[in-house]
Amino acid sequence: MIRRLASRPEHLVPGAALALVLVAFFCTPMRTGVPLATFDVYNAMQGFAQLGLLALAIGLTMVAGEFDLSVVGTYALGGMLAVKTGGTEPLLGVLVAVAAGAAIGALQGGLIAGLRLSSLPVTLATYIALLGLTYSLSGGLSVTYPNSGATLWVDQPVATVFSPRSLITLAAFLLIALVLGGTRLGRELRSVGGDRRASRVSGVRVERTLVGLFMASGMLAALGGALLSYSYASANPDPGIQPLLIAAVAALLGGVSLAGGRGTPLGLLAGALSVALLAQIVTLALLPDYSTQLFYAALLAVIVAVDSPGLRRAIDRGRARRRSAPLAVSGGR
Repeated sequence: MIRRLASRPEHLVPGAALALVLVAFFCTPMRTGVPLATFDVYNAMQGFAQLGLLALAIGLTMVAGEFDLSVVGTYALGGMLAVKTGGTEPLLGVLVAVAAGAAIGALQGGLIAGLRLSSLPVTLATYIALLGLTYSLSGGLSVTYPNSGATLWVDQPVATVFSPRSLITLAAFLLIALVLGGTRLGRELRSVGGDRRASRVSGVRVERTLVGLFMASGMLAALGGALLSYSYASANPDPGIQPLLIAAVAALLGGVSLAGGRGTPLGLLAGALSVALLAQIVTLALLPDYSTQLFYAALLAVIVAVDSPGLRRAIDRGRARRRSAPLAVSGGR
């Protein structure tokens, strides 16, 4: 069983990460002397809602061997469009944001797939362009959202530890897990990330898959931005680079390979929950704010080491030597 898990890092890494963080979370009272409250779990789920959709968006593109840097720009634009158009009808604002995310994703996916371009320069250019567009829509300032009813609704407690925002985020993970797990789309996505040429030979419509993938990424990022702006009752034209970094950490903790071809939505869910719980642990333990960044850096170093082909080959060689050593000794006798 252990060997099978070790051979499937997309299951081992997210499961181990979530288990370790949960143990640390429930052991926090040993440091603080204050028992955990349901409000602490609620806060952790609110943190999950803030980064979850962004982590899912970027994680799906990483499974296909791509990297969508534009998700933060779409995140900011989605929030701005939702605030601008959803003052009296919050649902309309969300729909406008998601539609814009789909259009941005379709355009990027069409360019990357049709011209066989690298996703990094294309999505970087889109990220810069989207920030400029968001600044122009807001005049470079944060825009206040006047609908207090929608702001209260997205964050109201549900079953004590959830909110509509965190439940929507969870639903997105489960829906995509069902779609990718119950159809051939999941196999095709991993095939495209593992070996694109072989995918084409086997009949996978790579171009269509990439366009759909970037559309899904754009829609998820825009939805996340819209919900966050409703929660904060304002839209920020520039969220900074930190959301992208945290989402990438969550995706890697979710078992996504740096080389593509590996990862599942449920693994990404575990990675996003791990990052959210870790941030809550830092808050509860009254650790300095920079501790979170240090923890993220340490986790990334471990993940990169585990995912390193050179390290795996060295471990395999070491195992082969240990197995062959008794044979050599018995042969010498």
